[in-house]
Amino acid sequence: MPDVIVDKAIYHDGVRETIGGDISDAFGRARARGGCFLWIGLHEPTQEEFDLITSEVELNPLAVEDAIHAHQRPKLERYDDTLFVVLKPLLYVEETSDVEVGEINLFLGADFVISVRHGQAAPLAGVRRRLENDPALLDAGPAGVFYAICDDVVDSYWRISHEIEADLTALERRVFGGELGDVTADIYSLKREVLEFRTAQDPLVPVLDEIVKGRVELCAGIREQFRDVLDHLLRVDTRIDEHNELLTSALNAHLALVTREQNKVAMQQNADMRKISSWAALIAVPTMIAGIYGMNFDHMPELHWPFGYPLILGLMAVAAFVVFRLLRRSGWL
Repeated sequence: MPDVIVDKAIYHDGVRETIGGDISDAFGRARARGGCFLWIGLHEPTQEEFDLITSEVELNPLAVEDAIHAHQRPKLERYDDTLFVVLKPLLYVEETSDVEVGEINLFLGADFVISVRHGQAAPLAGVRRRLENDPALLDAGPAGVFYAICDDVVDSYWRISHEIEADLTALERRVFGGELGDVTADIYSLKREVLEFRTAQDPLVPVLDEIVKGRVELCAGIREQFRDVLDHLLRVDTRIDEHNELLTSALNAHLALVTREQNKVAMQQNADMRKISSWAALIAVPTMIAGIYGMNFDHMPELHWPFGYPLILGLMAVAAFVVFRLLRRSGWL
C-alpha cells in the first residue's frame, strides 16, 4: 500500500529510524527494539488496506470504521489501552476564499501512533520534521505526537481566522462604501465558512479540557503543553464568535441600506405617479367640457350665442386654474 502509507518510522530516545518493508515488519521491529514507538501515517485508506494495521494491533471496530469513512466530529474516545482522537484541520483556499475541512484520526497506544488523514488540509510532514528536531518532545512518546498535531491544527485555525477577518473587512467596505451592489450572497457565503470553522473548532475545546484536567492518563506527562494549546484554541473561539457577530451586523446593515434605497425608489415613483395623475386631472376638466359641446345636438344652451365660444374657453381656463391651485397646495405639483 505505497500510496496509502505516507510515512512510517520508529522513534527511540528522540531519534528517528526509518523502516522499510511491510506493516508487519514495522511492528515486529518496534516490538523487538523495546522502549520506542512506531508512527505510521496513512492517507485515505480503504477497509482492505486498513486491515493490514488491525492484523498487527487490536483496534476497536467502531473506531476503525470512523477512521476509514471519516465525517466525524472532533472527539476523544477510550478503548481499553488505546485512545481514538478525531481532529478537523482546515485549509483556506485563496482563489475562492473558501474554507475546506479535512480530518485527522489518531490511534494512540503505549508504543504506537497511527494517523489516518482525509482531505488536503494539514499534511503531517511538517509536524514530523518539528518533532524530529525536538528530541525532548519525542521522548514524550505518542502523547508528544498527539500534542504536536493538536498544536499544528490550532495554529492553522489562528491563521485562517486572520484570513476570514480580511474577507470580513473587505465585505464591510463594500457594505458601507456607497456601492449599490447586492452583497447578501457574499455575506451568507462567509457566514457559512464561519459556521464550518466553528463546527471544526468548537468540539475540540472539551477534548483538550479533558486532557488539561488530567483525565487522560496517556497525556498526563505533558499537560502543560496541552494547556497552552487550549489557551490558543479559546482565543480562536472568541475571535470566531466576534467574526460571526460582525457578519450578522453587516448583514443587517446591508439589508437596512437596501431597504432604504428601495424606499427612495418607491417614494420617487409615488411622486412621479402623483404628478402624472395631477396633469391628467388638469386635462380632464377642459376635455369634459369640450366633449359635452362636441356631441352635435341642435338644442344646446348658448349654442348659437355669439359669446358662447369665448365663454366656454374662459370656463375651461378658470376650471383648469382652480384645479392646478388645489393640486399645488396639496403638494401634488
